[in-house]
Parts: sequence; C-alpha cells; structure tokens
Amino acid sequence: MSIWSSLRTPRQAPSPTERGAAADAVELALLAGVKRGRRADFDALYRLYHPRLWRFLTQLLRQPDAIEEALNDTLLVVWQRADSFDGRSKLSTWIFGIAYRKGLKALSRQDLPVDDEGVPEAADTGPGPEQQLGQVQLRERLREAMGELSPEHRAVVELCYFHDMAYGEIADVVGCPAETVKTRMFYARRRLRTLLDDLAGHGGALS
Repeated sequence: MSIWSSLRTPRQAPSPTERGAAADAVELALLAGVKRGRRADFDALYRLYHPRLWRFLTQLLRQPDAIEEALNDTLLVVWQRADSFDGRSKLSTWIFGIAYRKGLKALSRQDLPVDDEGVPEAADTGPGPEQQLGQVQLRERLREAMGELSPEHRAVVELCYFHDMAYGEIADVVGCPAETVKTRMFYARRRLRTLLDDLAGHGGALS
C-alpha cells in the first residue's frame, strides 16, 4: 500500500468489544505480575480499580470510614490471594465480588436498617444546555432514592447501570442466580420509580 492510499484510508478505530478485550488483557497481565509479587503491577491495578470500587462501595455503604476500610480490605485480598483467581470469570467480576462481600461484612458491623425493595431506570432528561439544571436535580434525587434501597438492591443497580455489567456477571459478583438478580432489579426499579416520583412531587422543577 502506498503512502497516499494509507492517507486516504483512515485507520478504523477499534470497536468497544476490541477495546474491552484489550483492557481485559492488560488487567490479566498486571494480575500475573501481582502473582509474582511485583509491587509495580499491583500499584497499576490499584489505580485502575480504586475509583470504580470507591463508587460501588459508596452506594453500598454510604459511610466514608466503612467505604475506605472495605476498599482496602478488597485490594489486600487481591494482593495476597491473586493465585485464587482461576480465570472462570472476568477479573473485574472476581474483584467486585470480593468488594461486595467486604461491603456486606462492613454493613453487618454497622447494624444499619435495610428495606425489602429497591432500583432505577436511567432517566433521560434530553440534550440541551437549558436542561443542565434539571439533570443536576435529577442526579441528586436519584442519589437520595438509592439511599432508601436495601444494600442488595443498591448493589445490583450500581453494577448494572454504572459499571455496565450483564446479569450473569452481577450474579457472580453478588453470589446468587441470575434469576435472583433479575427479580431484585424488578423490585428495585419499582421502588425507585415510586421514590423518584415522591421526590419530584416535593421538588417541583422536574415534576
């Protein structure tokens, strides 16, 4: 191929699937280094997962001290027990599964009350600068509503809507059948719809 034809035919950007596979390969390479005791590889994996785990555990626990403790406990397991990852699931599923169990353990120590239902459908306020205030208010209402859900329901919503996990992956993370995940999502959506309607009724701008 001549230089002119290469200039006329731009290189095609990788698809989301290709980018995801490349990211998975990078993470697995880092874990292989962790298994060999390479601190630099663990530090790189830590930087990749810290913000994602922080968001997930924030929704589950909502207590800064408990969030930090559960996050550190999770990553300590990754460092100390990297050999226990057997490759039957995605690495992210394994790590989030550890975080979920550490989060539930932290909740049991807090002895916080939990409700029986929970979860949202992503709301689309539409594009346009004139709606930015409405979007901010909606996010705040969603945050309030999420706080009313049980930890189990908050977890499935967070993993589905904000971490793009399929039901099968969520089932592996939280340790239950995929059908149970679907049931939790059903009740969560119903509960959140009610909560968001109530908040909108009191808030005005988006009602």
